[in-house]
Amino acid sequence: MLGHIASAGAVAAALAAQAEIPREIVDHQPGGTALEGLAAQPLSIRPAVQLEYPTAPGKAYQLLQSGEVTKWAPFELVRLGDGRSAKVLLSADEATKFFRLAVNDVRDLNAWLEPIRAANNVPALAAAVIRSNQVVGLGAVGRRKADVAAAPVTLADKWHHGSLTKSMTATLAAILVERGEITWETTLEQVFPAQATAMLPAWRTVRLDWLCSNRGGAPGDLGPGGIWNELWNFKGTPTEGRRLLLTRLTARAPSSTPGTKYEYSNAGFALAGHMLETVADQPWEALLTERLFGPLGMTSAGFGVPATPRHIDQPWGHQRVSASNNPMEPGTNADNPPAIGPAGTVHCSLLDLAKYAAFHLAGHHADTPLLPRDVMRKLHTAVPDNGNYAYGWNESTRPWANGLTLSHAGSNVQWYSVIWIVRHRDFAVAALSNIAAASNPNPGALATDQAVGRMIQEFLP
Repeated sequence: MLGHIASAGAVAAALAAQAEIPREIVDHQPGGTALEGLAAQPLSIRPAVQLEYPTAPGKAYQLLQSGEVTKWAPFELVRLGDGRSAKVLLSADEATKFFRLAVNDVRDLNAWLEPIRAANNVPALAAAVIRSNQVVGLGAVGRRKADVAAAPVTLADKWHHGSLTKSMTATLAAILVERGEITWETTLEQVFPAQATAMLPAWRTVRLDWLCSNRGGAPGDLGPGGIWNELWNFKGTPTEGRRLLLTRLTARAPSSTPGTKYEYSNAGFALAGHMLETVADQPWEALLTERLFGPLGMTSAGFGVPATPRHIDQPWGHQRVSASNNPMEPGTNADNPPAIGPAGTVHCSLLDLAKYAAFHLAGHHADTPLLPRDVMRKLHTAVPDNGNYAYGWNESTRPWANGLTLSHAGSNVQWYSVIWIVRHRDFAVAALSNIAAASNPNPGALATDQAVGRMIQEFLP
């Protein structure tokens, strides 16, 4: 549903005469003496216009803008109604455009999720459904911590998403490639010339695109040789940990000839992230936040487990051991080593994960502000002879999808998340649980799979 079209131009015109008014200000100490060495600075006051609209629970809102009323583009990201008025501040230049409000219903999924949660005995379960770039369903049921009934999960809670981070790192790589900061063909030797002489020759020509598609020769298991334990015990920064990983890993033979074989690898994506942070001269965590999370409005996104140690301020992860749901105390030991971040340490809210899924769904059909359609389709297309793996996504075919789908799951053996994107039906669904297991049956995988199935049944008749 679309609201009325309005122009803020008249207001802007009335205020235009007030633009560029210089004002000199000087800070003074209480006694009235100007602060030593502080020069007076001119302060330009520019006109602004505030748009305001009421919101209601069970609705999603997005403000659209247009210069000529025929083509509309999002001005702000989706926000959920809460019964309060939403306020948006516009500059004078923005205020000359036309605006309208897109509003759609958001179905409460809790009544469908709770029976699935209970049947699988998982502490909590959540899901989001996206249609035509709109969030049309949200739900979160259960507890942040299995044995604490007074701590129910909420739609604002943050969940750990494990290997869903891989597609985020690949997306970040595409953003840097589009901006000319690196290429898909850039090699380890080119990014790390000082370390190249110590690398075994096979590693020197490993390319960014190979690492982002699990084809770079990096092993699936870092246990042999003690690298994983060394990363666990490392006390430096995550970036320094990734440099340690680079040094240790490239001193031993690749698991396979780089560029020739698929092998799912956390280490490979960690190396890709280290390439990106090195060329950008900014830690991968800050780079991902600035280049991807910020533009998508994923304000809840962060790294590592979301809860504070000894507090139940966010969901806790759990492990299923002998039919029991064992809560895992938040802290450094409750996640993978920070150096592995580009492969699997991102956390965020359900709504922010839905924004990320909606971005990839929309990008397959049209250019986005961050990436053009042809680049998004590259990220979504399986590399030949690569186990149907693309760039952080698995490509597969399903009858209910009328063709190809994209999907990926993520887990640090305490949480479980999965996203499915159905390109031909303009549909995406994400399902999350705060429990997993080191072996099958995996309760988080079972519960989220059933939740996805129910959403497909309800939203894709």
